[in-house]
Amino acid sequence: MAADIDERTRSGRRAAYVAFGVQGLSFAALVTRIPELQKAHNLSDGALALVLLAVPVVAGLGSVLAGSLMARYGSGIVLRVAQPLVLLSILAIGVAPGDLALYGASALFGLFVGAVDASMNAQAVTAETRYGKSLLTGFHAVWSAAGILAGLWSALANRIDLGLGTGFALPAALGIAVSLSSGHRLYPKTLEATGPDLEQLKAAAKRVPWKPIIIIGAAVTCMYIADSATSSYSAKYLKDDLHASGSVAPLGYVAYQICMLLSRTGADLLVRAHGAARIVAAGGLIGGVGLLTAALSPNPLVAIIGFAVAGVGLSVVVPTSFSAAGRLDPTGLGIAISRVNVFNYAGFVFGAAIAGAVASDLWLAYLLGAALCLIVLVTARGFEPTLVDGATPNPAVAERPVA
Repeated sequence: MAADIDERTRSGRRAAYVAFGVQGLSFAALVTRIPELQKAHNLSDGALALVLLAVPVVAGLGSVLAGSLMARYGSGIVLRVAQPLVLLSILAIGVAPGDLALYGASALFGLFVGAVDASMNAQAVTAETRYGKSLLTGFHAVWSAAGILAGLWSALANRIDLGLGTGFALPAALGIAVSLSSGHRLYPKTLEATGPDLEQLKAAAKRVPWKPIIIIGAAVTCMYIADSATSSYSAKYLKDDLHASGSVAPLGYVAYQICMLLSRTGADLLVRAHGAARIVAAGGLIGGVGLLTAALSPNPLVAIIGFAVAGVGLSVVVPTSFSAAGRLDPTGLGIAISRVNVFNYAGFVFGAAIAGAVASDLWLAYLLGAALCLIVLVTARGFEPTLVDGATPNPAVAERPVA
């Protein structure tokens, strides 16, 4: 495989890293200022929950649409178009003059986020396949690193009482510039697959099995229920329930992402040494302990520590799920990835609905998240699926005996 690692392959990998970084920056820039968004629009807890619920619903649609577009045009083209639109939609949320405009901008954000999530992970799986080793957690580590920077920016913006529009403008401008400058280096469709025609593609798509995807998806859904409560509501929980200041409230998300970054930095090595199933099982257990700590926390500091521990454990679930999906896709064009990605948004939908329903007692959402981590533990074996006929063997998730 080493002979195949030419400059085009390396260049595509670097461009995919950039896409993950831009996505982490944009997402964190928005979610860490949700308390300020709620205040600016005078939203009730129920109205806020509706906004946060609509985003993953529309994102699921965006992911499905992206799967169809990737099959025709390749994930690189989809990503190059959708990512700048994510950043423009965040800016639109920041300057929305009323509730109707806010709902519309949030729906557009969800649509484009779904398309970016599916296409950037397809790019990462292409890189992993061409390199022949586990790389997915590294891509998600870049996502976390950018999220940390955005969270710190939000803490500063809150500290100096910066308006939403101005606060979103800097990460939006930076993200658009970086995305446009690197997009041409993403993997083209010709490097993602052998180039089947549409009829061959349709036939191959029918061979993508649903049963192993559903097993993987169950763990992804549970992880994202917990992640949704942490990403979208940790700042609100720290500020409203535990009485943290505006500059401290975003730090729960920052701590969560710092530990995700640290965990993902070394997780590829652990997956190669011990197999995805063992690492995912351990991650589910550690994530549950962290969320339980956050739920029972008496003060902001303990809650932030709990979110940090949760980040260590939950960080491995998503990247390993996309690696596993790559083994189930005979087309090599991301069809299985886009299907797994739908479970991502299902988790966010349930997570937003649950957190919204207990908005006055958010600790209950984290308690439920801790319990759901047991499902991650139980389904971990599914992260080492049998290679489907026609899919590219990937040493990142080679079969190993599971204890």
